[in-house]
Amino acid sequence: MESEMLIAQQLLSDPRVAQATELLTTALVEHSANLRHCGPKAELSVPYQKWLEVFAELRGNSLFFPFLGSGAGQGALVELADGSVKYDMITGIGVHAMGHANPDLLAELIPAVLSDTIMQGNLQQNTESLLLSKQLVTLANRQGAALDHCFLSSSGAIANENAFKVLFQHRNGSSRILAFENAFAGRTHLTGQVTDRPKNREGQPLTVPVDYVPFFDEEHPTESTEATRKALNKYLQRYPDAHCGFIMELVQGEGGYYSAPREYFVAICQLLRKHEIPVFFDEIQTFGRTYAPFAFQMLELDAFADVVSVGKMSQVCATFFRKELNPKPGLLSQTFTSSTTAIIAARWILRKLAEGDFYGQKGRIAEIHSRFVSRFEAIHAKAPDRIRGPWGIGGMVAFTPMNGSAEAAKKVLYALYEAGVIAFVAGAGPARVRFLPPFLSLTNDEIENVCDILESVLLSLEVSP
Repeated sequence: MESEMLIAQQLLSDPRVAQATELLTTALVEHSANLRHCGPKAELSVPYQKWLEVFAELRGNSLFFPFLGSGAGQGALVELADGSVKYDMITGIGVHAMGHANPDLLAELIPAVLSDTIMQGNLQQNTESLLLSKQLVTLANRQGAALDHCFLSSSGAIANENAFKVLFQHRNGSSRILAFENAFAGRTHLTGQVTDRPKNREGQPLTVPVDYVPFFDEEHPTESTEATRKALNKYLQRYPDAHCGFIMELVQGEGGYYSAPREYFVAICQLLRKHEIPVFFDEIQTFGRTYAPFAFQMLELDAFADVVSVGKMSQVCATFFRKELNPKPGLLSQTFTSSTTAIIAARWILRKLAEGDFYGQKGRIAEIHSRFVSRFEAIHAKAPDRIRGPWGIGGMVAFTPMNGSAEAAKKVLYALYEAGVIAFVAGAGPARVRFLPPFLSLTNDEIENVCDILESVLLSLEVSP
């Protein structure tokens, strides 16, 4: 009798697939268990340096860090092709929240490579894309937001580009964008214009004007709220009906890990509502890492969410929007939505976020944050001129090194890298060193080991005047 199961179902039900998955996962766990934090192997230093030079020549510029991975890792540890093993506290700027070589995730991905297509896109979406979209929309609306639609894409910058397309078509005739000072929206031509870093768009023509308003200042909360409202009112009066929307990072990531209380954002959003200007929450970096899956949920701003973007740790990026903003066919389309394995990985991560004890003031993210802060404060008590707070929010952890100059941050960053901890910079005036740790797998021992290295590095460096 012919089976009623589809061929794909028969394939995935084949016991050989389960056996292969178990064998490969076991092999991964056994080999990864041998990884230990260590420096480079002397015999690999010459060929490794040559690879870096060749790569720099091919791409036209050197890598920020001399990092070429071997392909092996375990949790927070990652092996480089020079034989060194480092603690990865920046995870590709927030991408690898699951940690390196996560065996549970691998067990999901092995069957996924049997799928008929590597990449899914506008003319060939498999059922995984449908299921992922459903998971994302359900998670986004769990507190009452009305984000009816979700469009998948392969990068955070494209998710933001799609958001602006939606906004401009909805506000047909508009030509300007509102944003906070120090905003970071990406590096495409449009998002690079929204990003408040003129040096990043040197030589690029400006095609869409962006009006920046000052962000919240926690030392002057009342005055800064009024300053934002005043600047916003000025632009709204000068350019009536000219703005497609206001893009907001509720925790400024590249800008230096600044946030604001709920009442500040409510005041701004209510003013925008009065002028019928849509609110766009850019959650490319914050998604998954605050005390709720979305930062707008943490701040209870669900009612103001007109457009939302997510990326990085979600693996597959997405743009959410209300039904009133649903664009006409043809505006949004992607040859590549993402790879089948990335879509399966995204579904696994969303399940972990939904089922795990990560959120709330007593969740795992809060515990991880508290452990880092406790160690930072202990180092500050020993050497107050080496490290200062604030320390970020949730799974976004940062400190100000030494005098807060860009030079001091870079000095600490590279010293940490040499000692075996990978971090990155954020903000300017002060510049900060930030961690985006792999919180889905991070252990307390790994936190302690990282902070031991950090303390040793900070105490060994000469303090800048």
